[in-house]
Amino acid sequence: METLASRIMSNEYPEGTILDLPTLRAELDLSLTALREALKVLTAKGMIDARQKRGTFVQPRTSWNMLDADVMRWHTATSADPALFDQLTEVRAVVEPAAARMAAERATDEDIAALSEALDAMAAADGVDAAVAADITFHRRLLLATHNDFLAQIAQIIAIGLAERDKFVHHANPSDPVPSHRPVLEAVTAHDPDAAERAMRALVDQSMQDLKNAR
Repeated sequence: METLASRIMSNEYPEGTILDLPTLRAELDLSLTALREALKVLTAKGMIDARQKRGTFVQPRTSWNMLDADVMRWHTATSADPALFDQLTEVRAVVEPAAARMAAERATDEDIAALSEALDAMAAADGVDAAVAADITFHRRLLLATHNDFLAQIAQIIAIGLAERDKFVHHANPSDPVPSHRPVLEAVTAHDPDAAERAMRALVDQSMQDLKNAR
């Protein structure tokens, strides 16, 4: 499944490609059952489809389930398309300011403590990997603090894309992320929805600028 997904994502198997299943079985040394199971999963994710008289073929990217964690992971691991990070930032601009407002209204003491712990880890990070991990944790815990199950699922997808985006930005143009994140924590702690939304919007705007600078 990982091999086929990688080939599709890298455009080795472009849209419309008919998969030669007997050749794949031989190349990958798979049983028919194992191959069918892999194809079944990729079909459920919108990446391939099968039709009578046409066979098993690669679906257009517009059919892929980009809100699936595996699809996002495969996409960020194989795609060099800069539009992917741009689209992710656009999604964040839509979702995160509203989520920060909601978190300021709903966050429990435990949520605030978790956000504070993530910010402390960000401040103490001594390398790119630690800084990226702390950043992802902060954003994920912010969305969890909304106590909205849909946003909790979106948090997982954003985290996967954000990890690759952060690595790119930190390696190209390392900077201290704490000053842009602290106002969000302070506003959520104060249960000030307006301030939380403004702070998160400013953070995402800074993220857009950091991406441009890194490029």
